[in-house]
Amino acid sequence: MKRLKFSLLILLVLTSSIAVAKEYHVSVNGNNNNDGSELKPFKTINFAAQLAQPGDVITVHAGTYREWINPARGGESDSKRIVYRAAAGEVVEIKGSEVVKEWKSEKNGIWKVTLPDLFFGNYNPYRDSIFGDWFDNYKRIHHTGEVFLNGKSLYERETLEKVINTVTDKRTRDTTGSKYTWYCRSDAGTVTIWANFQKFNPNKELVEISARKSCFYPEKPGINYITISGFRISQAATQWAAPTAEQIGMISTNWNKGWIIENNIIHDSKCSGITLGKERGTGHNVWYADQSIDGSLHYIEVTFRTLRNGWSKENIGSHIIRNNEIFNCEQTGICGSMGAAFSIVENNHIYNIWAKRQFNGAEIAGIKFHAAIDTKIEKNRIHDAGRGIWLDWMAQGTRVSKNLMYRNDLEDLFMEVNHGPTLVDNNLLLSTVGISTQSQGGAIVHNLIAGQLRMWPEPNRFTPYHLPHSTEVAGLSTIFSGDDRYYNNIFLGNEPDTKKNDTRQAFGLITYNNAKLPVWISGNIYYNKAVHYKAEINYVENPAFRTDVKTAEEGNNVFLSFSLDDKNADPKTEIISTALLGKAKMAKEAFENPDGTPITLDTDYLGKKRSETNPSPGPFEKPGKGSITIKVW
Repeated sequence: MKRLKFSLLILLVLTSSIAVAKEYHVSVNGNNNNDGSELKPFKTINFAAQLAQPGDVITVHAGTYREWINPARGGESDSKRIVYRAAAGEVVEIKGSEVVKEWKSEKNGIWKVTLPDLFFGNYNPYRDSIFGDWFDNYKRIHHTGEVFLNGKSLYERETLEKVINTVTDKRTRDTTGSKYTWYCRSDAGTVTIWANFQKFNPNKELVEISARKSCFYPEKPGINYITISGFRISQAATQWAAPTAEQIGMISTNWNKGWIIENNIIHDSKCSGITLGKERGTGHNVWYADQSIDGSLHYIEVTFRTLRNGWSKENIGSHIIRNNEIFNCEQTGICGSMGAAFSIVENNHIYNIWAKRQFNGAEIAGIKFHAAIDTKIEKNRIHDAGRGIWLDWMAQGTRVSKNLMYRNDLEDLFMEVNHGPTLVDNNLLLSTVGISTQSQGGAIVHNLIAGQLRMWPEPNRFTPYHLPHSTEVAGLSTIFSGDDRYYNNIFLGNEPDTKKNDTRQAFGLITYNNAKLPVWISGNIYYNKAVHYKAEINYVENPAFRTDVKTAEEGNNVFLSFSLDDKNADPKTEIISTALLGKAKMAKEAFENPDGTPITLDTDYLGKKRSETNPSPGPFEKPGKGSITIKVW
């Protein structure tokens, strides 16, 4: 009888917990005095965000929501999270901008509008300028605000004269668009914006200006286990996201754990699209505030402050960022300082990052992570991003796998002052420079590398390495160069060499001839200008063979065309595994999964099973010889 009563009690508790979970509905035609049901929805997402409890779902219906969602709380676990989702089949936009009318015509396509500070509430992006550690403003002011004409951002100019007499910006690819310009001036209580709309009448078009610093951002840490799914998010006045600063993008996790950001279209951020970064309390642009010591020393101090502030797998990271389309962001598509640890970033399409090029800095890339500990970056398509993926400081246990990168004019992958292990496998690196590495402890396996490879040491910076699969710092070291493994890659060597006197870069692996630490290199193919490593024995090299690499974009699909030499046999290869790769020297950690289980690279870029006895070099198993065309996205 006691056992029956106990079972009934458990059933009652479970039933009660299920009954407590609610679904709130939000509609542009709703009212925040409603009960949030489907028939009586709320009007704003943020109102529902203040009510939602762990396990609740907020369903948002079609329309444009101009608001900042600042959740009051998060979920309790992966199975009891708070879910924000666009209603199935409905287009839901969340914008950091406001529509502006009543423009006054001046002359020759120049219009102006004057707005009171009250228009912006407690944040005015036209009084706030972009700044921060490692930011290069080109010796002028850049406001966090932006002006949009029919969804397209205009180019800010530093004087009214340059708006009136507008000229082409030579740094951008969009020369026509760069003639659409704006300038602002702040006075007591008002802001005036002048814009050159060319032949357009702004009062007859959609003109928006950024008015909020973020679209989805919890002001306080500790808001865990949130899902954001199916939205179109754009036009926030985001600030420069340095690794030593609080990082706020249009979607910002703010030092939390277990978010899922999926199936969204994220675009037109002044700086970053998604940020997984640190919070303000452990330092905010500390080098900018104190230049008496080097920025790298400041970042080491910040790292130890975050550890004292609870940076660990139990508290921070473990996010999933998947199936998003991210474009038109001028700093990063996705960035994160320490908060991206233990996360998965997969199946995202990231492009047109740093496209306008009105400013510069050391934090610009499609994906820019510091301390990507046990982070997996897989199956992403990144192009026209200046730099594709940048792993900066403390990438350890990181895996970069099966990504498609092209038309990135700096490089596809930059690994800066990391000690490994970092596994880079089965990627298509098709830009002029495929890899730049100022790191050690890497394994580069089964990649197709069209352009150059750069490698050089860093004797002047001591950077942390960690205990295996942990944030706990084990020690500090400089970068000696070497301790890298290159197995079963194809180096096409087919781009023009524009810096012949720079010994840090070349085609193939010739730069490793001067590596200080041991390297392990075997099973690679070298074409055209690509040259093998001096001590490599098992390789194929054909300097007379040139292959043109072409990517054809057809709708959402991408086809890759290239050639492989059909006159020479491939080198002898073997399946690459944890056992073969060994351990990174400094961290003494194996190239293994985050849970410590071994890795076997027995499938190719497309998921095809590799030969167990002689797997094909490059990312495709048995692709054939001669001219090859493969659907790669």
